[in-house]
Amino acid sequence: MSAYTDIEVRIDDPVAVIRLNRPARLNAFTYHTLREIRRAIDEAAQDQRVVGIVITGAGRGFCAGLDAEVLAEVTAASEAPAATPEDQLPGIFSYLLEVPKPVITAINGVAAGGGLILALMSDLRFASSAASFTTVFLKRGLIAEHGSTWLLPRLVGLGPALDLLWMSDRISADEARELGLVDRVFNPDELLEEACTYVRRLAATSPPAAIAETKRLVYRHVGCGFETALREAEVSQNRFVQAPDAAEGATAFIEKRAPQFQRIGNSD
Repeated sequence: MSAYTDIEVRIDDPVAVIRLNRPARLNAFTYHTLREIRRAIDEAAQDQRVVGIVITGAGRGFCAGLDAEVLAEVTAASEAPAATPEDQLPGIFSYLLEVPKPVITAINGVAAGGGLILALMSDLRFASSAASFTTVFLKRGLIAEHGSTWLLPRLVGLGPALDLLWMSDRISADEARELGLVDRVFNPDELLEEACTYVRRLAATSPPAAIAETKRLVYRHVGCGFETALREAEVSQNRFVQAPDAAEGATAFIEKRAPQFQRIGNSD
């Protein structure tokens, strides 16, 4: 892994932990921070040691969103930002949906604005009991940004999503869990280890290639009709049933041993 200034990266096979490391600013993003996160994610996605990625924050916050100075610069600009190229998904962290490995946010404190988007774009959200959440966009005179109008209703339903986006009220981890915004809540001192343990369990039981294909199909099928989804799933399942991982899974079951599935990524 390359050197970073705004984040810390640690790989402990099979987990890559990315820690946002601007605690004095509640880990708020600058453009440099965003570039570092993207680079770390790309490197972890290509690293054969990594089965899953965990993102957390240093200090008492997870991420307060865009740094206030950067936000002031953006809103003072005389021209609107350029449109995203057709071959890229718009919105910060939308690329996480296409990462072929599980991405889990271990939300240790407040997640606001862009920090909430980071959590929403992740596959699973584990929260500390001390964490809190707010959309905050409308309080800054903005609309619900970066795909949150697509993400939130699918997690919490239409009415609760509109309420969270319109009012920007801060909610607790337990409230977020009740709404379906987060998947699990842990004591603060257990949060990161629980997220890493989840990846370790996954690495011990499930083939990374099948994890990646299942993730791809789930996100792809959110916007598809059932016939399209079933036909696409059939193509994938027919391909995977003839792959080495399927043979290994069957043999391991018969021999009553742990399977040894192939990793994805580069070994160097």
